[in-house]
Amino acid sequence: MKTPLEVLQKIFGYDAFRPGQEKIINAVLGGRDCIGVMPTGAGKSLTFQIPAKILSGTVLVISPLISLMKDQVDSLLQNGFRATVVNSTISFQERTLRLQALQRGDYELVYLAPEALESSLRTFLRRCPVRLLVVDEAHCISQWGHEFRPSYRKIAGLKAELGNLPVLALTATATRTVAIDIIKQLGMVKPDGYKGSFFRSNLVITCQKKSPGRNTRNDILVLVRQRRGQSGIVYCMSRKAVMTTVEFLAAHGIRALPYHAGLSDLERSSNQEAFAKDETDVIVATVAFGMGIDKSNVRYVIHRDMPKSLENYCQEIGRAGRDGLPSDCILFYSWADVINYERFLTEMQDLEMAASIQQKTVEMFRWADKAACRHKGITAHFEEKIDDCGTACDLCRKITLEEMVAIGERVGLVDAGRPAVGTSVRPVRVTTPASVSQPSGIVPTVLSESENNLFARLKKLRRSLADAQGVPAYIVFSDAVLLRMVEKCPRTSKALLEISGVGPAKLERYGSAFLAALGPATE
Repeated sequence: MKTPLEVLQKIFGYDAFRPGQEKIINAVLGGRDCIGVMPTGAGKSLTFQIPAKILSGTVLVISPLISLMKDQVDSLLQNGFRATVVNSTISFQERTLRLQALQRGDYELVYLAPEALESSLRTFLRRCPVRLLVVDEAHCISQWGHEFRPSYRKIAGLKAELGNLPVLALTATATRTVAIDIIKQLGMVKPDGYKGSFFRSNLVITCQKKSPGRNTRNDILVLVRQRRGQSGIVYCMSRKAVMTTVEFLAAHGIRALPYHAGLSDLERSSNQEAFAKDETDVIVATVAFGMGIDKSNVRYVIHRDMPKSLENYCQEIGRAGRDGLPSDCILFYSWADVINYERFLTEMQDLEMAASIQQKTVEMFRWADKAACRHKGITAHFEEKIDDCGTACDLCRKITLEEMVAIGERVGLVDAGRPAVGTSVRPVRVTTPASVSQPSGIVPTVLSESENNLFARLKKLRRSLADAQGVPAYIVFSDAVLLRMVEKCPRTSKALLEISGVGPAKLERYGSAFLAALGPATE
């Protein structure tokens, strides 16, 4: 395949590019450095996965978390890519075999953690046919970014060491200051760039100020029960809050597991895998879970405590609705949260950095406490102007969290003595405008009972196929793709291939099973 569009259509099964993707792809294929600032869910991964099918060599991807690498490689393998990871989880013998294959040019994509660049591997890479260097979550390299990681500074100089190959830096939350620092730290030369819109219309934001008259813990229970059977994340400020919240939810019949840095590596990995495979409904986590999940069907993100900046908040709510379907983002906040963050700042020796973090925390509080469109405030923070969202925040929808909770309470959702009845939010049908073939721009309508039953059967089939391969269900097909199947009800291989998100590799792998579930051919 010679063109990016051909790869998009024949490998990934999409008809057209989403905003910015083609511009970035053409830049790196032309040998130029490029920085892409695109919100989570905007399709950043395709901007380097498509070049990997065209370039005569390997695309090297620096990624911050081992679990995220695994998810992405599993997904690539499903689409017929030659891809692998080289990290601390593999044996010395397997590592040696993979490095030999990398040197031969056998891989189209190879994922590395930045820490790997401390070893002799850095010198070894000079002998490998690397054609593009990708730095994912690139804001981690900037001390002005919200998730600065010293290990990312080891990437500096790698561009020159690998023969001044093009560098693609990708991030979802960089301000202008952070973007300039990324370019400087990576040694990028006159880079091209693309900045996408930070408005994600499928994320419905609701903010609730904590007060003595409300019980935040009970509110969260009601919200989770209203979404029974759906995947969600509950973020907490501290490890203690994580554990008490998990215990409370579990005591009330919710399948919930914790995730924080105090758990063992094995327990964190096990809990994340259970969440990825839909074996648990809720992960209760600190920000340690921020970049560790590529799960496409997270339907809600609840913040028990306020994040320390709008950048952090956007990164965390960005885990919801990656498939483009409507998803809820609910924030509980208070000035006490600001004071709690200030206590951590007293331990910092860099006073300028501490002052910057404090300012961001105050800005976060003011945004949540302001009676104005939530999305308009977020986009303004990233120097983007939009009109009021109209339908994607509590203020524009004119519905408060108190009213949302009251609906649940009226049907007995907070009664610990009995299970929630009839509380599952029904899935939605999706119709996609002709100009948008990837998940954005989805318009929801309520499914009929027969469509709802078919959707449930397709999800059950997807789960069994995924379990047989040891991968998360969403890697087989996203919820959005299944809902398109429900809507179109294809009965032939040709018709199934026309479903956006079904490419030839997945058609060959899963086509017969899904066609059987959809019913006999009418031709």
